[in-house]
Amino acid sequence: MGSRWGINRTVGQIYALLFVSNQPLHADDISEKLSISRSNVSIGLKELQSWGLVRLSRVPGDRREYFTSLGDVWEIFRVVAAERRRREVAPTLSVLRESLLVSAKTDEDIFAQQRMREMHELVDLANTWFDDMQRLSPESLSQLMRMGTTVQKLLSAKDKLFGAGPSLDEPAP
Repeated sequence: MGSRWGINRTVGQIYALLFVSNQPLHADDISEKLSISRSNVSIGLKELQSWGLVRLSRVPGDRREYFTSLGDVWEIFRVVAAERRRREVAPTLSVLRESLLVSAKTDEDIFAQQRMREMHELVDLANTWFDDMQRLSPESLSQLMRMGTTVQKLLSAKDKLFGAGPSLDEPAP
């Protein structure tokens, strides 16, 4: 899953091990269990810390650092989504804003800016929606996500019964 989420294989393996482990692990444990070098474990743990996905703890009398993953899957989802937004969406919005500030001189420039304006509006809307979703409790977010499936089933059933009509986005006649 990690490679599909934009993290490298080793970091994904480290996180998966921490996620399924019922006790905190230190870097040597992780290295041994995954058969990867201690230096790769250290690099991977630093990456996971930069994402805010692992917690560091200490055991009295032991100088080693112990690591655990976030416990709640909804919190993991929120942290990953927020970090991806910070790393990917925010810079995209900045580039689009800067591009829209440039004076359009030719028809091609005017067309390009209109397209970028449309993209900016979409990304900004999604960004605002994300803020709203981040404020919901896990229970409310889960209900909202399930509603999407229910709405899709209802629309599909309506189409089967009455034939495909206008979509929700099309104005009624």
